[in-house]
Amino acid sequence: MPREIEPPTIQRDFLLAALAEGKRLDGRLPLEMRQVRIEFRGELGSCEVHLGDTVVLAQITATIVKPRDDRPYEGFLLINSEISPMASSLYEAGRSSEDEVMITRLLEKSIRRTEAVDREALCILAGEKVWQLRLSLHFLADEGNLLDAAALAAMGALRHFRKPEVEVLGDEVIVHSPDERAPVLLAIHHTPLCVSFAYYPDLPPILDPTHLESVLATGTLSLTLNAQRELCVLSKAGGTPLAADEIMGVVRVAVDRVRDLIRTLEEALERDRAERVVEVR
Repeated sequence: MPREIEPPTIQRDFLLAALAEGKRLDGRLPLEMRQVRIEFRGELGSCEVHLGDTVVLAQITATIVKPRDDRPYEGFLLINSEISPMASSLYEAGRSSEDEVMITRLLEKSIRRTEAVDREALCILAGEKVWQLRLSLHFLADEGNLLDAAALAAMGALRHFRKPEVEVLGDEVIVHSPDERAPVLLAIHHTPLCVSFAYYPDLPPILDPTHLESVLATGTLSLTLNAQRELCVLSKAGGTPLAADEIMGVVRVAVDRVRDLIRTLEEALERDRAERVVEVR
C-alpha cells in the first residue's frame, strides 16, 4: 500500500481548531454518526451499507463440505475482505493492506468468536456434511470508518441470508431448491456491531471519524457491542492513554449508538420482508 500523503498543516490546524470548539467539518456534533442507509440487493444475503460516503457490500454464499474431525457437529463461517482501488487510490489491486487485515481480524473476533452465528445449526449430517458460509466484504468507497460499516453490512447479510432447505433420508442428503421449499434463516444468537472513536491531544473523542479525521487522530478506540449491552470486543490503536472512566464514558455512548443501528437494521429487514416473496406458492 503506498504511503498516504500527509495532510497540509493548514488543514490539520483548521480541523483541530474546529474540534476544540465542538464542531466538525461536515457539520456533525462530536458524538454524532453520519447518516446510515442499508440496502438489500436482489439475492438473499447481499447487503450494502452506506455510512455517509463510505460504502461496503457484504455477500454470503453457502456450500456443503465435510466438517473437521474434532468438531463433527459444527459448520464453518469464513470471513474474507477485499479493499480494491475502487474504494480509494491508496489501495492496490491484489495486495492486502493493513486496514484489510485489521478489519478481517476484528470481524472474526466480533462475529465468529462470539458465536453470533450458531455453527452447530449448520450441521446437516454429523461427521459427514455441514454448511460452510463464506462472508465476503467488498469496500466500494472509503471515506473513513470502514470497520463500523463492514460490521453492519456483515450482520445485515447474515440476518438477510437464507440457506436451502435440506432433507436427510438415511445417508442421503437432498438439497431442495427455493422453488420446491422455502429457504431457512440462519440461527443467530445476537447482533454484534462496531462503534469507533478517534482521539486527539487535549480534546474529547469524536464518533465515526471521517478519513481525514482518522489520519490526523493520535489514537482510535473500536468497541463491539450488542443489544444486550454486552461488550464483545475492545480494540485500541495508537499511543493516546485512556483512563478507565474515559473508556466507560465512550462505552455508554456506544451502547446507545448500537441500539440505534440495530433498530435501523431491523427496519430495513422488515421493509425487505414486506417486498420480497421467499415462500413457495
